[in-house]
Amino acid sequence: MFGIGMPELLVILVVALVVLGPKRLPEVARQLGKAMAEFRRSTSDVLEEFQHQASLEEDEERHRTVKPPAVAATPQTAAVGDKPSSDKA
Repeated sequence: MFGIGMPELLVILVVALVVLGPKRLPEVARQLGKAMAEFRRSTSDVLEEFQHQASLEEDEERHRTVKPPAVAATPQTAAVGDKPSSDKA
């Protein structure tokens, strides 16, 4: 975690204990934990929103680049008043 090993973590905790005192240290640690949890939750929400938006843009781009299939003139798609060319004489 952040390149901090066990010896460095112990030094940080001892300094925090000396600076804050034994009564305030648990309270500060609890507040720090809550703040980190809220930060993670917020960044997760923002990341999810970015991914959702990117997905929508990809779908829109894919939809724009797909060409509709060409429709050939068949007897089913011919106009109602048209007669086949074989009947004309």
